[in-house]
Amino acid sequence: MKTRMTELFGIKHPIMCGGMMWLCKPDLCAAVSNAGALGNITAANYDTGAELAAAIRKTREMTDKPFSVNLSLLPSFRITKEMYLDWFDACLAEKVAAFEISGAPVDKFFGPDAIKRGHDAGVKFIHKVGSVRHAIHADHAGYDAVIAAGVEEGGHPLSDDVTTVVLTPRMAESVKIPVITTGGMADGRTLAAALVLGAEGVMMASRFMATKECQMNEKVKDELIRRQEFDTVLYGKTIELQGRALKNAWVKKVQDMEARHAKLEEMAPLLSGLRQQTVWADGNTEDALMPVGQSIGLIHDVATCKEVVERIVKEAEGILKGSTQRLNIS
Repeated sequence: MKTRMTELFGIKHPIMCGGMMWLCKPDLCAAVSNAGALGNITAANYDTGAELAAAIRKTREMTDKPFSVNLSLLPSFRITKEMYLDWFDACLAEKVAAFEISGAPVDKFFGPDAIKRGHDAGVKFIHKVGSVRHAIHADHAGYDAVIAAGVEEGGHPLSDDVTTVVLTPRMAESVKIPVITTGGMADGRTLAAALVLGAEGVMMASRFMATKECQMNEKVKDELIRRQEFDTVLYGKTIELQGRALKNAWVKKVQDMEARHAKLEEMAPLLSGLRQQTVWADGNTEDALMPVGQSIGLIHDVATCKEVVERIVKEAEGILKGSTQRLNIS
């Protein structure tokens, strides 16, 4: 299955792993890349550029395939501008395959020469955005691809609240660079749908949480399989930091504070991503915000990354081939 996405990154399958705090580390990243997709290391898992560089080198010991590094340029209670700059420089020095950028545009955050510096180092830029206007900016600024992030996604979907089924074709018709779809992507049916809508591939995060290589308590994986598509909720719109997380006691606290118009400063202890570390380790799924997308309704097992990727691609190919035959399209 060759698309502009596979050609751009030199990968076998049009699938990439999205950034995930405390989870996208060398073991998972290498497993995704070895499966023929584009693996991911999340920079915010580390405190310095040197630590991130060490993780990149460790990943290269486990795979000779391309992988990306996620930089989420969003408001943070822990991360400073200096840390972002340190990570950026480390990735250029290590010549990673690509940056997966979310939040602020990299050309505005790091300066107008940032993309040129990356391209000079052989690094490609992907911007995850939730609107056509932001995709057009990325195209004009020199990004190599954009991700159409529908409101179904976990993490921080844009407050425009546009679904992938509308956002993907709108983006594909509005920019020249390849479009990758995320939000609700978890199986062959959704990959096939994304391709038909004009995307060149998909990004998945929640689906890769439920894999054997993901370093997370098995209780959390079991909970993801048990939960359905209606078991996530949006929060944070009142503080202009919208997120989607699993319905649990912790997110209910956040919603209750929003209902009484609490300020960001008061809500900060509940929003900190540091608590997720403990949840991923001990399996208490009620004790922190758990960023997952509506695609959990499509996740039914824990498998290896190789099994997940190959199953999705095979299913998508079968669907696309069957559709042309059924509709008598030659």
